Amino acid sequence: MGIKHDSHPELGETPRGRDPSNVDLDKVANIIVDQSLKDCVFSKEAGRICYTIIQAESKQGGQSIFRRSLLNRLQQEYKDREDLRNRSLQAWICYVTFICNIFDYLKVNNMPMLALVNPVYDCLFRLAQHDSLQKEEEVDCLVLQLHRVGEQLEKMNSQRMDELFSLLRDGFLLQEGLSSLSQLLLLEIIEFRAADWKMTDAAQKYYYSEVTD
Repeated sequence: MGIKHDSHPELGETPRGRDPSNVDLDKVANIIVDQSLKDCVFSKEAGRICYTIIQAESKQGGQSIFRRSLLNRLQQEYKDREDLRNRSLQAWICYVTFICNIFDYLKVNNMPMLALVNPVYDCLFRLAQHDSLQKEEEVDCLVLQLHRVGEQLEKMNSQRMDELFSLLRDGFLLQEGLSSLSQLLLLEIIEFRAADWKMTDAAQKYYYSEVTD
């Protein structure tokens, strides 16, 4: 079966046979971010998509238009993150998922991008505040992202990770009104980090049986 070559004018594609370098990569970056804020499933895949585009862009030896546009847009949304959270909790969770996904995929000399370390930490700290711990969706997002990028983040700045987990322990032990699922998730991630970011067989059996029961 042949590959169908559809054109997408909104992305700036040219007709078949024309130079693909004419694609408007600034517009592509914005479309990817917009879609990531609307669709949490897409936001989990977007890091791989962005990585693929950046790799292709670097092979052409030109300017890093897509990467620059992507990081500028991430910074813009980061500055407005509290407004975003107030406007739409789902969009906020999608944004955190997306920026952590980008942090996980985009590397410079096999190291995470320094420019993203503090923004990612700041987002995770926001999820660890009292009002966020009251919402299972935010606790779930926090724990998922720590599973994904926690070990990398700790290598980049262990002091901030200590501070974050101090907040999580206080939340788990002292905060009233946490749901049983949120308590379970917080306890699991605290033990996960204590075991050097690895899930022991006993812990996996315990937590997964608790969640499925």
